[in-house]
Amino acid sequence: MTSRCRSPRLRPLLPTVTLALALAAVTGCGSVPAPGSESAADRSSSAEPAPDRAELEARASAAQLVAEHVWVTEAAGYALARQSVGVLGDDGFGSSYTAPDGGMLQLSVERRPHAVADCTDGSAPAGGQEPLVTCERDGEHWYRATESGHAYAHEQGGLVITVSGEREQVDRATLRSAARAAHRADDHELDRVLPPAGDGSGQPVERGDLPPVGDGAPNNDVGASG
Repeated sequence: MTSRCRSPRLRPLLPTVTLALALAAVTGCGSVPAPGSESAADRSSSAEPAPDRAELEARASAAQLVAEHVWVTEAAGYALARQSVGVLGDDGFGSSYTAPDGGMLQLSVERRPHAVADCTDGSAPAGGQEPLVTCERDGEHWYRATESGHAYAHEQGGLVITVSGEREQVDRATLRSAARAAHRADDHELDRVLPPAGDGSGQPVERGDLPPVGDGAPNNDVGASG
């Protein structure tokens, strides 16, 4: 393993959209046990019937997600923040995992032309992005860090899978463990991660204060008492 200090010519550590997902996780979303917390053997021996694949595909499509791009991970003390689950870019995937002490992990899966997880090459970070201070190989992953954040990334099948967090909240050992545990969701995990069918996500909310005719301006009439 070789460490080297890098100049700001490198790929951003935490994409803007991923940070938005993290913010969604912080602002009051619920959480569920990490989908990867059961082993494959536990799931296969469970009496729980296998979810219908066609229904899973439909739920993924309704959420504008590609089922094959949905990944999950696990880390001791962390649980998936369900409301953080969402699409990144055209067909990527992002989610956040939170801990009771305020720690947060972000998982992102992105398709990139000629995908490269290697942090030694890439365009300059977006404006305001901190330069990398560490860029090194760690097993099958690349570890990169700025003064405030760090991440593990690796490439698989044209996708770059990244697990990231703030250095003050998540130590490197926890981040490494979560990165190594990350895997494509199986059907049972998809069932727990994807929004339920027919939950109305992305649909307009019917307002009761709009008149049935006219230009649709809100009805602000009040009674005699008010």
